[in-house]
Amino acid sequence: MTTTDADREAKAITLGHPSYVWRYGQDRRLAMIERYAPLQGKRILDAGCGLGMYVRAFRQFSDVVYGIDLDPDRIAQASRELPHLQVASAERLPFEDDSFGVVLSHEVWEHVSDDRAAAREAVRVLRPGGRLVVFVPNRRWLFETHGVYWRGQYHFGNIPFINWLPDALRNKLAPHVRAYTGRQLRALFDGLPVRLVVHTQVFPGYDNIVRRRPAVGRMLRALTYAAERTPLRVFGLSHLLVMEKA
Repeated sequence: MTTTDADREAKAITLGHPSYVWRYGQDRRLAMIERYAPLQGKRILDAGCGLGMYVRAFRQFSDVVYGIDLDPDRIAQASRELPHLQVASAERLPFEDDSFGVVLSHEVWEHVSDDRAAAREAVRVLRPGGRLVVFVPNRRWLFETHGVYWRGQYHFGNIPFINWLPDALRNKLAPHVRAYTGRQLRALFDGLPVRLVVHTQVFPGYDNIVRRRPAVGRMLRALTYAAERTPLRVFGLSHLLVMEKA
């Protein structure tokens, strides 16, 4: 059966767009991951690997890197170059308990059917002392980056103030994706055998802005990355949460 443009759009709305190009923003996040969850020689899982961008990056630290994704097309494409990839759900990981030293979930849980199950599964496959690194959208970021539905039509783009609306209205406009408060994100781990290592918020890489208007992009980086060291970080693009399995 031929995949149509409508099918591809529906998939992108439901599953989100994976990272297609490795740029400064990805380099910066990789450094954050390595800072809080050392990767050297570890058995690593990218739970929601998309086209395998982080799997490829992790292989500079370890030869034992696995990836799963719900989209068979993405897995098929990434598997042309990368080993240990398979189609699976973040809510039902096809691995034994205590299998990995590091698990990454990078901008994935906002799309899954059951984010609590995804958290539980990520913790299950971690070894004791292993670390889970999670990036998810921040409810206090000015824009909804996944587009919205308006009058029955989907509109792609960065739409301002959607995430600042009351839950009932925000979820009507963006039913296809979650954005988390800090309390909502941490609540996913209630009752699980983990301890909090770090929870903060991070601003974007601004790669597209830097490419079009370098001076403006560099200024945004300087200002907002400085803000990450202040209470203003709560307005960042994404949460960065790191948990260690007890």
